[in-house]
Amino acid sequence: MGKRLNLPTRGLGAEIGLPDVAELAAWVADHRGCSADIISYQLDHSLAPQIAAGIMVPCACGRFYGDRIRSCLNGIQDDVVHEEIDVQTGILIEDAALLTAHGNGIWCALPAPHGLGARDGYYNDEDDWQDALFGAYRTLMRAMRDAGTAGHVLICERAEEMEIAALARQKVFFFQQAPDRTALETLMEHQRQIAAGIDQLATVFDLANEYELHHLIIVDPDAEAIRLALSHLDPDKVTAGGYCTGNGDAYWRSVVDAAFYMK
Repeated sequence: MGKRLNLPTRGLGAEIGLPDVAELAAWVADHRGCSADIISYQLDHSLAPQIAAGIMVPCACGRFYGDRIRSCLNGIQDDVVHEEIDVQTGILIEDAALLTAHGNGIWCALPAPHGLGARDGYYNDEDDWQDALFGAYRTLMRAMRDAGTAGHVLICERAEEMEIAALARQKVFFFQQAPDRTALETLMEHQRQIAAGIDQLATVFDLANEYELHHLIIVDPDAEAIRLALSHLDPDKVTAGGYCTGNGDAYWRSVVDAAFYMK
């Protein structure tokens, strides 16, 4: 009879809707004495279900955190850059403190730079504009890591090579939902770790003949996907991952429940 073994689990972010007034008021009352707003509420509620479910590497925030980033970037008004970008990191540090109050090793998910929807109206040079935006991201991510967060997941709408080449690092990981082959090629060219859903696994392993693959995160895994992954990689190179867009409590429990294999 086989032995059941567990895969590690990690989050890639979560999307939290807006609370009603009573719910927000109750949450603010529980956090009296600290700076708290709707985004703080969303941040907290994106993380808590992961911790409750036992996700080993939880990741707070998601695309919604773009509103916080925009509020920290002086020089952008109505999504148009009208002066040199300057990053105000105070509220980001407070957010990081809220996260690290739950423990160590917590990651934070942000929209990738193109996900902000900002347009250049100041630099008038694509390279200068991109350098300024990527530099702002480095500053804000470094401030949050210095305040205790472990790293960042940058959620892509598309795989922008300039962004990935400029920002992908050991503690900065790009994730795209349902990437096609071209997007996977771009991601794997600059990252040795890739997150992919069940439908993308065959393409990932085909591309692994061309690009180095050190670690695979299977998003929303099932038993067959895990078996396929383990036919190509050792168990210590495979993780069960999740990106939540619905009921957090049930969703994260399902990720943990699926993260096993038989040996």
